[in-house]
Amino acid sequence: MPAAKKVRWAQLRVGVMATAAMVILGVLIWLFTSQKPIWQSHATIYTYMRDSAALAKGAPVRLNGILIGQVTATELSGLRDPNKVVRVVMEVQRDRLNDIPIDSMAEISAENVLGTKYINIMQGTNPEKIQPGGELPSVPTAEIEDLVRKGFGLFDSAQAILNRVDKIVSQVEAGEGNVGKFLSDEKFYRELVATVTELRKLTTTIGSGHGTLGKLLADETLYNETSATVKRLNELLAGLQKGEGTAGQFLQNPALYNEARASVAELRTLIAGLNAGQGTAGKLLKDEAAYQQIQTVLAKLNNTLDRLNAGQGTLGQLIVNPELYTSIQGLTTELQALVRDVRQNPKKYLSIKLGLF
Repeated sequence: MPAAKKVRWAQLRVGVMATAAMVILGVLIWLFTSQKPIWQSHATIYTYMRDSAALAKGAPVRLNGILIGQVTATELSGLRDPNKVVRVVMEVQRDRLNDIPIDSMAEISAENVLGTKYINIMQGTNPEKIQPGGELPSVPTAEIEDLVRKGFGLFDSAQAILNRVDKIVSQVEAGEGNVGKFLSDEKFYRELVATVTELRKLTTTIGSGHGTLGKLLADETLYNETSATVKRLNELLAGLQKGEGTAGQFLQNPALYNEARASVAELRTLIAGLNAGQGTAGKLLKDEAAYQQIQTVLAKLNNTLDRLNAGQGTLGQLIVNPELYTSIQGLTTELQALVRDVRQNPKKYLSIKLGLF
């Protein structure tokens, strides 16, 4: 018997401990899942709206964004007022009632288009505070409806964009278009590989110092010559800045600059005088009478040249008559022979006879 009593006592203790464990587990689960601690006192307040906008039971209640309670019910009010069709029952922390003036406005908000909706109370300024069982005015739900409509429009746009992206990806996978050919065309791939190979060879050639560009990069002599040329150019520029040479004097000597400027001014004055008809050259450019005289002289000269070409006059005959030219040429020949004979036998032509009668 004592053994049987010990067994029953052990079974009783096990049962009591199991029951206590179940109770403790239930309390812990309730504490972790419940949104309101058991040591906090809560009060119920109400608000009325035209539409619940799919506000669910258990939705958070916030005061200017700070969590103070939850929605316990959304139900039809049975009132005829179109702005009070739905009654929202809210359970808030009792110690927060002093922070809620009676002119505070309750509205349905959402973190985003897909986010869970909640009641947000915008704190008013009235010194009188709401009491348990009190009623808060609400903001019309038209704004949240517009937000939902815009959200659906956004979803439609996003869906259209996704469809276009899917179509583009399908075309690329099918090898259509430039990008598709770039990804799927084997010929283009081989050409690209060949181009890269040639580019690598070119880079290797340049790096080894072959060719003009390679020598420019690797040949020390060409580098030195280029450096020397740059050095001479720097020296030349330095000399110009110091006023050396004609170009340097022109750049640095103000007297030479002033002379050049004065020469330009005189040239401008001369050109202005010519344009004004001053001096012989100016009259030649501007005077109509001088122009007419020149035209007359040129006409006479042309007439004389025409007469010469026609063989008129002695000079014209000399130009166009071959016989006269031949005669003159013969006379010139005989004259040359006479001069030659005089030089050879001068006594022949210088003898003097004296006679006495």
